[in-house]
Amino acid sequence: MALPVVAVIGRPNVGKSTLVNRLCRSREAIVHDEPGVTRDRTYQEGFWGDRTFKVVDTGGLVFDDDSEFLPEIREQANLALAEAVVAVVIVDGQAGVTAADESIAEWLRGQNRPVLLAVNKCESPDQGLAMAADFWGLGLGEPFPISAIHGAGTGDLLDKVIEFLPPADAEETEEPIQLAIIGRPNVGKSSLLNAICGEPRAIVSPIRGTTRDTIDTTIEREGRLWKLLDTAGIRRRRSVSYGPEYFGITRSFKAVERSDVCVLVIDALDGVTEQDQRVAGRIEEDGRACVIVVNKWDAIEKDSHTMTAMEKDLRAKLYFLDWAPMLFTSALSGQRVESIFSLALLAVEQHRRRVTTSVVNEVLQEAVSWRSPPTSRGGRQGRIYYGTQVAVRPPSFTLFVNDPKLFGDTYRRYVERQIRQGLGFDGSPIKLFWRGKQQRDAEKEQARQQARSATP
Repeated sequence: MALPVVAVIGRPNVGKSTLVNRLCRSREAIVHDEPGVTRDRTYQEGFWGDRTFKVVDTGGLVFDDDSEFLPEIREQANLALAEAVVAVVIVDGQAGVTAADESIAEWLRGQNRPVLLAVNKCESPDQGLAMAADFWGLGLGEPFPISAIHGAGTGDLLDKVIEFLPPADAEETEEPIQLAIIGRPNVGKSSLLNAICGEPRAIVSPIRGTTRDTIDTTIEREGRLWKLLDTAGIRRRRSVSYGPEYFGITRSFKAVERSDVCVLVIDALDGVTEQDQRVAGRIEEDGRACVIVVNKWDAIEKDSHTMTAMEKDLRAKLYFLDWAPMLFTSALSGQRVESIFSLALLAVEQHRRRVTTSVVNEVLQEAVSWRSPPTSRGGRQGRIYYGTQVAVRPPSFTLFVNDPKLFGDTYRRYVERQIRQGLGFDGSPIKLFWRGKQQRDAEKEQARQQARSATP
């Protein structure tokens, strides 16, 4: 059962994102002293007492201006309100009632949703009640004086919020698969998210940096729950100044770290750029499962050989992700968009798969029989005694050998290819650790010394 949604709404710079972070005990929502930082609606999980719910943060509402992104922000706020069980409207107690607050109140009175009025920036307990009293005139019910930055009054607000939540469902829900949509700016990440969801879940614009927060969306596909993480476009660090875009890119890297599988979006018109290679390298470095999605396929003039030729060219530049499946899609037309989930599910299953030691050693024996380990100039030949899988997410193997220095990069890559050919792991990176006899002896001696020191 989906968690009930609480929408946080208000004009720009009244502290909505600060309150969301306070209610969810996190620092996920970007907070910056600049209007218009939050644009899309972003979700976090909050809890109070014995209740868990989702808090949706929205952009600052402005009704008398249709300049850049403001109409799209209003649409996102409308969508957030439509799915919410209760809306929390934030106003600035220090600024008093403004014309923008009155416009929002008038709009909300026409909606069929319960509303709670939170008067922020009431840090002083004595003056807070007086400041809040000015807002009775908005006609939105009792004003709650709070301080989002210090937490004062938020407990009383949450006590009221949970009164509107539906009865708790005792059934446990499965943990959703975390799927991060990753790529450089303007490759179509948000368009892809909207195509999957069948609604304008994220604002789409040709302007770089439109998406700033990481946007979480939970849906069901392939019989499983998925949490989709649409991320800010990742540019080179030297091109990014400190501010909202910097925070957005930092959130993108964190989304990679917490994901089960990454969808790396490539622009079919541009091909693989140097920045695409950096982003792909980050995915491999973090050990995430991956599906490569080549977007804007509808804009390519093609014949029966175009896809094969383009895949060969793209894979040559993304050679370190040769294990990741590649899919050609169009977010605009929806072509092959749903196929992302079957490939992503397979990648996640392989990322979590464990293989028995006997099977690992059968593959290693066959690899050695086809190509013997190298011999040093001094006549010493490398020997692989045995191997075992030591971890998952990603699948990791330790190979016990006589001396790791006898195995050069070429032979190590050969062994990795043989493991892939014999065991699969499509869509998932694998890691190999080479351990020599001297390392094992040193570890045993260290363990013995620790045992002796622990003996009374």
